Order: sequence, then C-alpha cells, then structure tokens
Amino acid sequence: MSVPWSDVTAAAWPSGQVPADPGGSWVAQAAGPGGPDCLVANDWICDAYLRTRSHELLDATVQHIGITVASVVLGLLIAFPLALLARRRRAVAGAVLGLTTVLYTIPSLAMFALLTPVFGVSVAVVVTGLVLYSLTILVRNILAGLDAVPAEVREAARGMGYGPVRMLFGVELPLALPALVAGIRIATVSTVAMTTIGSVVGFGGLGNLIASGLEGFFKAEVLTASVLCVLLAVAADLLLMTVQRLLTPWTRPRAGAGPGGRRARATKAVA
Repeated sequence: MSVPWSDVTAAAWPSGQVPADPGGSWVAQAAGPGGPDCLVANDWICDAYLRTRSHELLDATVQHIGITVASVVLGLLIAFPLALLARRRRAVAGAVLGLTTVLYTIPSLAMFALLTPVFGVSVAVVVTGLVLYSLTILVRNILAGLDAVPAEVREAARGMGYGPVRMLFGVELPLALPALVAGIRIATVSTVAMTTIGSVVGFGGLGNLIASGLEGFFKAEVLTASVLCVLLAVAADLLLMTVQRLLTPWTRPRAGAGPGGRRARATKAVA
C-alpha cells in the first residue's frame, strides 16, 4: 500500500514541520533536487525515494511482470487452437476474427467492471481482461504466419510422408515463427501498458503506484513507477526479439541472398 506524500514528508523531516504547500518557497530553500531532503521538496527525481521505498517498488514490479506473463501465456494457449480452427474452417474464421476484434474495442475500465461480478475484486479480473485483449493480436498473427508458408514447402513435406500433425509442428510452425513472435511481442508490450489499468481493482502492479502517486501528487512515485513500466516494456520487447533471432536463424539477411535463396532455405527447413 502506498503512503501519501504528506506522510512521507512528515516522517522525512526531523522536526516534523511540513509545509502545507509542496511547491512553496520555504521547501525550495530547504532542499534541492535529488538531495537528502528531496522527499520534503516533493521533487520528480528523488534518490531518497528509491532508497526508502525499494521494497515497495520491487513488489509492484514483480506483480506487474507476473500479471503480464500469465496474461500473454494464457492468451497464446487460447489463440493457437482458435487460429487453427479458423484456418481449417474458413466459415468460422470470420466469426472468430470478428469476436476478438469486438472484444478489443471494449474500453479497459468497462471490461474490468463487467468481469468483476464474475470473478470478484481479484487479480483474475485483470488477467482475464488482458487475455481477451491479446486474442485479437495473437490469432491474427498466427493465421498470417501459417498462411505465409510457401505451398511448395507443404508439397515437399507431403512428398516426404509428413502427416498433418507432423507438418504443423515440424514445418509450418517453424516457418511461421517470425509472424508468431511478432504477435507475441506486440501483445506483450500492450499488456505491460494495460496492466496499469488494473489499479482500479488494486491489482495493477506499477499502476497501483502511479494511481496513488497521482492521487496524492507524489511526484517521485509517479515518475519512478512510470519509468519502470516503460523499461519493462522495452526489456520484454528486446528479450522476445532476441529469442526470435535465436529460433529463426534462416531469417537473418545474408550477402547476396535473393528471393531464390530464401525459398531454397525454406525448402531445406523441411528436411
């Protein structure tokens, strides 16, 4: 639970005399940005906040990461069979894509409000909402990746005795990995951002600190939590991009590689 800025300043100032106006001239003379009294001055950048509230920041970051990972993983587990169903039965594809698109258009606050009577005020509300939002991105990217597999590669696999299941996991999915991972990257970054909205039910990770900081105009809390949220999104994107490069070495550009070379490497992947 975050502590209001007024309580922080009262504890930080030895005399217990805290000015009523955080931006008053008396405070500006008593403290400098980032100095030992930056909590009293209510500076945006405050190393004292990092030292005294590190445990709170760590707990919020861990919760943020946990909600994000759970939402993306569950979304992928649901999106994969939906994409396969839409691919196998084109008559169902329109309904699946249309439903996921409609879900994505629901505002996050309204989504969490609709889910609260079902799950109560719990982390399940946030995770379920984020899973529903991720389906639009994941289903479309899985379909796009599978549809982009060259027809001659499938024919070569059938000629080598590949059945439907073996072809899916041994040929089509490896070649669809770039589009699949791209979808996971987009879903992960958007989930990191939307997790902050979970603060409305008390399970927003770093969003809890941002909301409480805005409520009490605690500048250091707002800025620190916001920067950590951005860093989480960037770190997640870079990590997934690295995983994509490791899993798909054939997609790396090579000198003198043209369309013919790419087709040859894709056919070679079947073997």
